Amino acid sequence: MTTDTSAAVTDRVIVITGAGQGIGRAYAHHFAENGAIPVIADIDGDNGARVAAEIEGAGGRALAVQTDVTSPDSVAAMVDATLSAYGRLDALINNAAIFVTLGRRPFEDIPLDEWRQVMDVNITGCFICARAVIPAMRDAGWGRIINISSSTVPLGIPHFLHYVTSKSALIGMSRAMAREVGPDGITVNAVLPGMIETEIENSGRTDQGRQHVIGNQSLQRQQTPDDMVGTLLFLASPASGFMTGQSICVDGGSAFV
Repeated sequence: MTTDTSAAVTDRVIVITGAGQGIGRAYAHHFAENGAIPVIADIDGDNGARVAAEIEGAGGRALAVQTDVTSPDSVAAMVDATLSAYGRLDALINNAAIFVTLGRRPFEDIPLDEWRQVMDVNITGCFICARAVIPAMRDAGWGRIINISSSTVPLGIPHFLHYVTSKSALIGMSRAMAREVGPDGITVNAVLPGMIETEIENSGRTDQGRQHVIGNQSLQRQQTPDDMVGTLLFLASPASGFMTGQSICVDGGSAFV
């Protein structure tokens, strides 16, 4: 039997949560440029539709489905819409998260409601989405789940305790989930990006802070969404078929895991 080791994602259906803006939007564009069909699952339906229109205008294929990752019913409807449109669901990129709106503060000053909201979106939302896509992947005997963690975890960045905690939980979830779904031909991996600039304004990020982060990187330049694409394409393709439960840090060599 010949094993498919292609790194191509042509015609693969890739669900990307939080793809209506920022890094997720960039991921959707790059997957479409590489022949995949991104499903833009975003809580902001207008943003999602706009990204899908951008991709289609450039000659690609895309589906936008308004999705609240914290709602099992909403996520189930997104999966149903994806399967109705394409008859398959090959990969899930759990990208939706609360981050840029969070203020930096000592952990004892984090409001409990804010803590719970971050956990609800950043970790429970990923659990809900993974649980929803697994049946289709099991039926196909093939699937890829990619959880977007953060290099703030190995670095132990202070004053974002709820964010760092939620992203740390994703690593544990990826490892345990990989054990459960491996026999079904499904891989689960975590990717840890560094400091990425997008069109979303981050009022908590200063020029001094940017230079500090870049100065601690082995590759001393600003990271962009493009720097993530090769890793994600690999993890969503057949080429990564014997790699699961892993945490891959893509941050210019700031943190080593």
